[in-house]
Formats: sequence, structure tokens, C-alpha cells
Amino acid sequence: MPHDTATGRVRLVGAGPGAADLLTVRALRAIEGAQALLYDALISTEVLALAPAACLKIQTGKRAGRTSMKQQTINKLMLRLARSGLEVVRLKGGDPSIFGRVGEEREFLQTHGVAVEVVPGVTAACAAAAQFGFPLTHRGEARRLLISTATVAGGEFLDASRAGAADPETTLALYMGRDQVQAIADRLIRQGRPAATPAIAVENAGHPDARGIPSTLGELAAVLDAARPTGPVILLIGDVTARAECATVVGAASTPRRASA
Repeated sequence: MPHDTATGRVRLVGAGPGAADLLTVRALRAIEGAQALLYDALISTEVLALAPAACLKIQTGKRAGRTSMKQQTINKLMLRLARSGLEVVRLKGGDPSIFGRVGEEREFLQTHGVAVEVVPGVTAACAAAAQFGFPLTHRGEARRLLISTATVAGGEFLDASRAGAADPETTLALYMGRDQVQAIADRLIRQGRPAATPAIAVENAGHPDARGIPSTLGELAAVLDAARPTGPVILLIGDVTARAECATVVGAASTPRRASA
């Protein structure tokens, strides 16, 4: 039942992979107009700096394997701030509709009578491909892109065969899979994907310090372990990744100018 007091609005905004110049114009305007900003742990300081000085900023965590605010707490906090009449921005890395729990948050807020807008963002797979010079689909090599995560609800391991990830013409973009690489590779190989299939792990996709770690499906776990990444990693598996240019990083990040007052 809708609350009977005046409410503000909540925008569920995709911050992209990290660099401020990969924000959409709509996302930039939402951040610049925010009165309360609830942001995930991977949001860069240059993006946070775009919010008004008087904006209430609250970090919610949300980084794999680390302590974070419970989803129920985040929902209630957004609701309380909106009911205070504030323009609330819930800032999420990448695109909020890709492993960002946007469905849960939108449903909760709308059930309680709060207006919600979703603002899309550049997801890590797209940022990685653009930055390291390879396509996600390519005629004759990849006719399908599968975006997946290493686990499903309840922590069950991803069954690659159910999703068609073993198809040689599928580019697999695997989020939150750094600690599951060997198990994922073993399963894909058992399902018929050659161990020699090109693959790449990209650390900090979209950032100026991004690192591309090329390998093959069979060797990816060992190569990634030797590289010892400390930032967020996306795994991309498929023939198109052989086109990656890992000697240089394309497109250094810069802070976008604020819109004119």
C-alpha cells in the first residue's frame, strides 16, 4: 500500500566499469542532481566526485567475497530516504540490470509507492572488448554472446551445458568467476569445448590501469593464478578473444565536464 506522505524518487543508475567518461549523459545528470547517493564498493572516486558537495553519500559495499550491507537494509534505506523527499541515486557498477539486483530493488520500491527510474550503463564485457580491441561477436567466429556468473542462487555451481556455453560459436563473458576458473574450464572441456579455445581475463576493465591476461581455456586458471590480479576480473572465452591486443590499453579515462548550470 503506498505511503501517504510526499516521496522523492529513486534512480537505479549504472556507473559503467569505472572510468567517469564511460558514464552515459543520463547517468551523469542523475549523479549531479542527487541528494542522497548509495554506491557500491567498486565505484571510482572520480565518479563519486561528480555528486554535489552537499549530497549524502553512503557506501553499501557489494563486492564479491567481502562484507557488505545486506540487501534488505539497502532497500529500507532507499525507501526511508525517498520518503524524506530526497532525490536518491542507487549507483551500481556496470549496468544495473546485469547482476545488479535491479529487479529486486525496483519491485520493493514500487510496492511501497516510490517512483523508480533505471539508467543503464556500460557493462564490463563491452568495456573489456573495446579496450583490448576485440569484438564480442564476429561473422564466422561468434554468433552469440552469453553473459553469465559462476554461481546461481544458493551458491550452486554454474552448469555450463544448460546455458549453451560449450557452443564453439558462443563468446562466454563470465562475471564473478575468478575463484571458479579451473572448475568452469574443466566442465566446458568435458562438454566439448576445446582446451585450446582462446580466452582472456581482464582485470579492472574500463580503467586506465586495466590489464588483459591472454590464455587458452585449458591454461586460464594457471595463467590467472600466476598473474595474481587484485582488482575485479571478467573472464571472456571464445575464438574472438584471440584478436585481443594486450600490449597497449586503448582509451585512457578522463573526467567528463559537468553540465552547464
